[in-house]
Amino acid sequence: MKKLFAKLDKPLLIMTILYSILGLIMIFSASSISAVVRYNQNSSYFFIRQALFIFAGFFIGFVFILRMPTSKYKVFVPLLLIGIIASLIGLRMYGQISNGAQSWYKLGPINIQPTEFAKSVVIIYLAVFFNTQIKKKQTKPLAFIKPLSICVVIFALILLQPDLGGALIVGGIVFFIFFGIPMRRNNKALFVKVLGIGAIIAGIAVMYFGNNLLSDYQLSRLQFKEPCTRYMEETGYQVCNGFIAIHNGGLTGVGLGNSTQKYLYLPEAHTDFIFAIIIEELGLIVSIIIILGYAYMLYRILKISKEAETLRGSILCYGTFLFLLLHILINLLGILALIPLTGVPLPLLSYGGSFNLNVLFMLFVVQRVAIENKTLKNKREIEAL
Repeated sequence: MKKLFAKLDKPLLIMTILYSILGLIMIFSASSISAVVRYNQNSSYFFIRQALFIFAGFFIGFVFILRMPTSKYKVFVPLLLIGIIASLIGLRMYGQISNGAQSWYKLGPINIQPTEFAKSVVIIYLAVFFNTQIKKKQTKPLAFIKPLSICVVIFALILLQPDLGGALIVGGIVFFIFFGIPMRRNNKALFVKVLGIGAIIAGIAVMYFGNNLLSDYQLSRLQFKEPCTRYMEETGYQVCNGFIAIHNGGLTGVGLGNSTQKYLYLPEAHTDFIFAIIIEELGLIVSIIIILGYAYMLYRILKISKEAETLRGSILCYGTFLFLLLHILINLLGILALIPLTGVPLPLLSYGGSFNLNVLFMLFVVQRVAIENKTLKNKREIEAL
C-alpha cells in the first residue's frame, strides 16, 4: 500500500479529504434543525448518515479501487451495464417516489439511487469500449452505434423516472466524451447529425408529451426567472429564500451555525441549497475560495487525463471531470436562478449517500489512473538507463 500511496496525486487526495470534511460540517449545520423539526430525528441524523457513506467511499477506494488495474474493468463492464439497466427498469415497479420522481430503492434504513451509479457506469463503459476499438483500429461509423444506443437507453430510463437533472448530466457526459475521443472528421460529422436529429425528436416529445414525461412539480421548476416575484408560490419560494441566504451572508457571513434560512425556510438546505447556506454562514469570500478549490480539483483531474498512457485511462479521468463539472455548474446556476432548478447536488458538499459514494469511487478511479501513469513512466525511465 505504501508504494501505491507514493504514486497518488497528493493535491487531489488532499482536496478530496478537505471537501469531504467541509461537507460533513456544513451538512450538520444546515440539517440540524430540519432533522428534529421536519423529520423527527436526532439533530445529527443526516451528519451521521453522510459520515457513514463518506467512510465507506474512502474504505472501498483505498482497499479495492486503488489496487485494481483499470485493464480489469473490461471483465466487469457487461455485469455493470446489465445491473444498472435492470435497476433503472425496476424503479418503475419497486422505486420510492420523492419530489415527484420515482428514483430510489428503499433498503431498510438506506435509500439507493441507481441514477447516480449510472453516471459512473457510462464513463467506465465508454472508456473500456473506445480503448478496445482503438486497439482494433476500428474507425467505421457503425462501430459507434452500439455504445451510443446503450447510452440512449440509460438516458431514456432516467428521464422516465422522471429525473431531468440526472438525464442531462448523463447526456452531457456522453456527448462530450464522444466529441473528445480520437475520431475521423466524417465520423464526428455523422455523430453531430445523429445527435441533432435526436435533439429534435426529444424537443418534439417534450412539446407534445411534456406533461407525461415530467411531473407538475418538475414542470413548475422550469419557471425560474425572477423567483422573488413568486415568493408565495412553489415556483419561487425556495430559490428566493436561497437569495435571502446569500444576501444575509455578505462578504464574511453570519458565522458557522448561525444561518436563519435553515429554519425550514429552505426545505432542502442540506442538499440542493447547501451552497446558499455556506454563503450565509461563511460569507462570499470563503464561497469563492471553495469554487476556486473545485476548479483546482478539476484541473488536477484533467492533468491526469492528459498524462494517461492509455485511451481508457484518459476517458476515465475526462469523464470524471465532466461528471463533477456538470454537477457544479448545474447546481450553482440553478440556485442563482440562471437556469431551472433540477435538484442536482454539489460534489462532496451536499447531502446524498449514493451521489457522494459514487463521487468518491470515481475520484479513486482517477487516482488509480495516476498510479498507472507514474508506474509506466518509471518503467520507461528504468529501461532508458
